[in-house]
Amino acid sequence: MEGFATLTAVLRKAAADFPSRRAVFVPGRLELSHDRLHQLVDATAARFAASGVRAGDVVALAFPNTVELVIVFLAVIRARGVAIPLNSAYTQEEFVFYLSDSEAKLLVTSAEGNAAAEAAAEQLGIPRAAASLSDASGALELTLPGGEEDGAALLAGRINDPSDVALFLHTSGTTSRPKGVPLTQLNLAASVKNIKSVYRLTEADSTVIVLPLFHVHGLMAALLSSLSAAASVTLPAAGRFSASTFWADMVASGATWYTAVPTIHQILLDRHSARPEPTYPKLRFIRSCSASLAPAILEHLEAAFGAPVLEAYAMTEASHQMASNPLPEDGPRTPGAVGPPAGLEMAILDEEGSRRPAGEPGEVCIRGLNVTKGYKNNPEANKAAFAFGWFHTGDVGFLDTDGYLHLVGRIKELINRGGEKISPIEVDAVLLEHPNIAQAVAFGVPDDKYGEEINCAVIPRDGAEVDESEVVRHCRKNLAAFKVPKRVFITDSLPKTATGKIQRRVVAEFFVQPAKAARAGA
Repeated sequence: MEGFATLTAVLRKAAADFPSRRAVFVPGRLELSHDRLHQLVDATAARFAASGVRAGDVVALAFPNTVELVIVFLAVIRARGVAIPLNSAYTQEEFVFYLSDSEAKLLVTSAEGNAAAEAAAEQLGIPRAAASLSDASGALELTLPGGEEDGAALLAGRINDPSDVALFLHTSGTTSRPKGVPLTQLNLAASVKNIKSVYRLTEADSTVIVLPLFHVHGLMAALLSSLSAAASVTLPAAGRFSASTFWADMVASGATWYTAVPTIHQILLDRHSARPEPTYPKLRFIRSCSASLAPAILEHLEAAFGAPVLEAYAMTEASHQMASNPLPEDGPRTPGAVGPPAGLEMAILDEEGSRRPAGEPGEVCIRGLNVTKGYKNNPEANKAAFAFGWFHTGDVGFLDTDGYLHLVGRIKELINRGGEKISPIEVDAVLLEHPNIAQAVAFGVPDDKYGEEINCAVIPRDGAEVDESEVVRHCRKNLAAFKVPKRVFITDSLPKTATGKIQRRVVAEFFVQPAKAARAGA
């Protein structure tokens, strides 16, 4: 990693080696070369420096998937700030939590703004700014106060260091509110190097970004790995994934691959069955990550789109990728497995920290340059997560005799809805804020489309009444849409241990199986 131990240096080298190649394309709107992107990033970073953003300051970003988000994100970390991209669909309450937990000093949105994010920032006394780029040759307009100091001179004095925290994301915990994960310039540089290496990404590659850039999957695997290879990324004009424009964008941009969660692969397969495209681009590979991909879906994808499908395994704490099936020229791909470790050490450990033999399940543990040094302000979580000198993923799996990882299940109780990890504890807390609810438990149930869906069971307070629609309405006011339970069971008892702890793992069997049987008999 010597010489290129920062993401900033990796991207600067890519821009210097291939200045005129396309970096970012927004169909029908604009196109930026790597050199032009680099210029815009530096100019914007200078604006941040001149306006008072100091090294280590946290800047929160609430955008759809736009070119402005790409420029502002890269500018924040170039200025030695810490970028925290947030889901623009969060409620005000959720923005308040993420802005305060990250200790954000500034909120930046698109020119259209984000009412919930701005209200949260105002509540916390955090200044706000908006960013817009009208055309490729113009400057990024940023509604920041202009400081008296020379931003370019300030920026020149800010040398990005491998140990600089560049990105701050949250991962949902099962026993607390989401945990803060600081990732350094070195973590990000190591991660893009690993991803680029596994998929042999070069300046000739191109992809359409379908996943939100506030999520580590879209940010690291699609955007930053591509830019680090001097490859090209296309951002849909709508600022988000649309199945109706996806293949047109892929063809228009000369795409060679794409990465997505199984839910999106399924949406594309459904559309292919109903309304196939006249022609599909010739792809080098299709990547799947963030949730388990059923072998049958993998086969359907390969048959429909004529490209090898490579399933990978990743998590926020590892700056995304930990393992991946290889390209056909580099080895076999095994349906149901997530491939060998990719650029890091991996071990399957038992509860005493001893390695498990091939084929024997245990906890998947990792270490490497892409792995976070620890959760923010959470010594208890760090002690458990880094026991025996390894980072513990909380996932159970085994390595086969070829060194490929097979995931068995999760120790943690997170609900994995289409790649979005939901903390049931967080949903419980919202449910219990309702004045008529005495007890509540959120839990995951198997779902054909999303892998898992969220349900909940609630016990009303004595003498109070509450119905399903009222619970859902309450959740919609206080949770992002993907966290809202899709089914609510009103009950007078919940399965508990002898100590009175609700047994989340058996709740689904307790409620969902009888409900299924009742529907089958109807």
